[in-house]
Amino acid sequence: MSHLFEPLQQRSVDFRNRLVVSPMCQYSARDGMPDDWHLVHLGSRAAGGAGAVIAEATAIAPEGRISPEDTGIWNDAQSDAWTRIADFIEQQGAVAGIQLAHAGRKASTYAPWRGRGAVAPSDGGWTPVAPTALSFDAHYAQPRALERSGIARIIEGFAMAARRSLAAGFRLLEVHAAHGYLLHQFLSPLSNRREDDYGGSFQNRIRLLLEVLDVVRNEWPADLPLWVRISATDWAEGGWDIEQSIALSRLLAGHGVDLVDVSSGGLVPDVTIPVEPGYQVPFAARIRREAGIATGAVGLITNAAQAEALVANGDADMVLLARELLRDPYFPQRAAKQLGAELPVPVQYQRAW
Repeated sequence: MSHLFEPLQQRSVDFRNRLVVSPMCQYSARDGMPDDWHLVHLGSRAAGGAGAVIAEATAIAPEGRISPEDTGIWNDAQSDAWTRIADFIEQQGAVAGIQLAHAGRKASTYAPWRGRGAVAPSDGGWTPVAPTALSFDAHYAQPRALERSGIARIIEGFAMAARRSLAAGFRLLEVHAAHGYLLHQFLSPLSNRREDDYGGSFQNRIRLLLEVLDVVRNEWPADLPLWVRISATDWAEGGWDIEQSIALSRLLAGHGVDLVDVSSGGLVPDVTIPVEPGYQVPFAARIRREAGIATGAVGLITNAAQAEALVANGDADMVLLARELLRDPYFPQRAAKQLGAELPVPVQYQRAW
């Protein structure tokens, strides 16, 4: 029997298999509103057989968007727009998830195909915020350092976004604390130079993430799973690393977290990353083993045998795919066939299988 296609239960939610559509920004929204593109993009991957489909990094505030074209969930109209998307994902047998995010100093940038660097306020951009007034690089705007009142508004923003995500019909929620965005910026000493109780020591640098998780868990029902995405390492000397990731992960279950989605990098530019198939899997395996919490593996996982081995070997509980699912929304169907597993095919497509 295929380990990859074994069901998994977290709290009251049953995942039909261990394949998850990783959050992937589409840079295709207007005023934070998801539209037909997001319905078709996410819905087709649910029809393709994934166990869960997680919507892209969705901003909890307008200034938390990576680009002006990012989706949001800071108002009720956006929540309402997400409802038909979450409903369709669930109708296809997948668990509908959403990733809540704030881009911090990496906000107000162009969509990849529009250019590079900061979008000026005159072109619809804004001044980003960050733990410390350090820009990501010379092409990014210098952020404004957050005051305590601004931190409090961000915490409340995550709480309200969780409430709206529930109202929209999502059953899986992931907090984005990776890839150099705001919560990751607080975690790493390379981007967090604060001298108050949100900076300096490890306990201070993880404070904001834990406070966010606590308010989110308070809004998110106890019978629904909560995940966190982290970058296990900055790949830079003096930065956030796997040892700190393990120490953090040991605390997360106590804050209501069910799985750590383990990625890496994104905090600082021009670092050397040893990219190869499954290059981030060892981080997921160590966190699972040493922190005693479920993990998800992601990063250059491109074939069925590779994904099967990750679960069979106990390296991770879930396998998240990104670019491979852009190339082939029906990868789960192909993988099931190759591994001798059964995966229901939409009745409209059965004549092709």
